Amino acid sequence: MIEGLIGRKRGMTQLFTEAGERIPVTVLEVGPCPVVQLKKQETDGYVAVQVGFDSVTKKALPRATREKYKALADEAKKVAGQEKVELKPQRLLREFKLLKADASPALGQLLDVSVFDDVKMVKVTGVSKGKGTQGVMRRHHFRGGGAAHGSCFHRRPGAIGCRAFPGRIHKGKRMGGHMGHETVTQRGLTLVQADKERNLLYIRGAVPGPINGFVVVRRQA
Repeated sequence: MIEGLIGRKRGMTQLFTEAGERIPVTVLEVGPCPVVQLKKQETDGYVAVQVGFDSVTKKALPRATREKYKALADEAKKVAGQEKVELKPQRLLREFKLLKADASPALGQLLDVSVFDDVKMVKVTGVSKGKGTQGVMRRHHFRGGGAAHGSCFHRRPGAIGCRAFPGRIHKGKRMGGHMGHETVTQRGLTLVQADKERNLLYIRGAVPGPINGFVVVRRQA
């Protein structure tokens, strides 16, 4: 089986243990993810499984992606026993490693949360919320200047340059600018519960990204 799946963040809620302990959890809708392509050592140089998520119409995809699905469908027809495979276009495509080389899924097979049956810890990758252009106080937690009347130094960053040498601003200088909307991986999250009927994972703690944002969930040793 593969190491992870693609999903969507649905929000946060809370669960209660038998002892009455409250556990804050993030609800993720994971799968079902169809197997779109099988990467092989002989042809691709490595072994992996490419899966998709969120079916869309062909018109919603670029022409190059439509041609890719057409080629994959033709390849599926050549595989013995795979004549009836129908590869629907997917909005997202991601590759995952195979945990066992002899346990490769079939082309077109739908993978669900049963992939995480024996998993206790996971890591989730998503795109963080975008904050737009922010100043140094919010972006880098600068203290700021005095608030007294006439200080003229309330939320400014202060001096950013140097003297005659080197006469330029150093790379990596903390300044105002675009904040958020970055790929973030949250590691060491506990998988509290899995709902196979609704393809839901309840993960303890916060997960990067807004509600309905796409995430990639991988098992963590």
